[in-house]
Amino acid sequence: MTAVIERVKRSSKQSGKQAADTETSTGDARRDRWRKHRIARRAEFVEAALRALDAHGPDLGMEDVAAEAGVTKPVLYRHFEDKADLYVALGQRGTEILFERLIPAINAELAPVPRIRMALDAFFGVIEEHPNLYRLLAHGGLPGKTTDSDVVAEDKEVIATALTALLGDYMRMFNMDSGAAEPWAHGIVGMVQSTGEWWLDRRSMGRDSVVEYLTQIIWAAIDGLTRQQGVVIDPNLPLEENKVVQLGRTENDTAAGDEAG
Repeated sequence: MTAVIERVKRSSKQSGKQAADTETSTGDARRDRWRKHRIARRAEFVEAALRALDAHGPDLGMEDVAAEAGVTKPVLYRHFEDKADLYVALGQRGTEILFERLIPAINAELAPVPRIRMALDAFFGVIEEHPNLYRLLAHGGLPGKTTDSDVVAEDKEVIATALTALLGDYMRMFNMDSGAAEPWAHGIVGMVQSTGEWWLDRRSMGRDSVVEYLTQIIWAAIDGLTRQQGVVIDPNLPLEENKVVQLGRTENDTAAGDEAG
């Protein structure tokens, strides 16, 4: 969660216009309406940038975004300082899309294997729908532009932290040593990310197949570990307690945490 907060802070530093737009109410109704209008317009342009990225790939130019949005380049530059600022905004939107799909899937009140499958399908669904966005973020941003925001690495850390809490809760529930939760979480997230990049490049199998293979691998590891501790879990029956994770995306959210459902 800290990584997401830091990304928001960096984005504000990179765009003084955006920082002004996100201030709290000034008490001036006209100024507040204008600020809300600018925020809404910037969001519209980010969506246009996503569509342009899908169409043109990582080599898209600001003229491509402007054409997709139906405006001129100078209009875009009223809302983004430069291409790097747009890249950070795209990264933030990508994070929102991923978490909107992933968190409900991770927290689904399902049996272990269907829950794992749903979470994996959510991730692969996002990268399948927005492959150019994922490639752009995973490979370091826009050509010729630099930014201090590594969106994929930050999201990986946030998800691994949340998964650590989730696995730790379940391990403690079964009276197991939860010390393994963190390396397990990072291992799972790293494996899924690497497999996702491989799948986008190769497409040698369908989404359903790669999701199923990963589901089997992850469950086999979990089942093996729990059996070593004398714990047998039915993969097709919901557990008595549904542990959940929560991820906030604003500075008002203090941490990625978990609570019993």
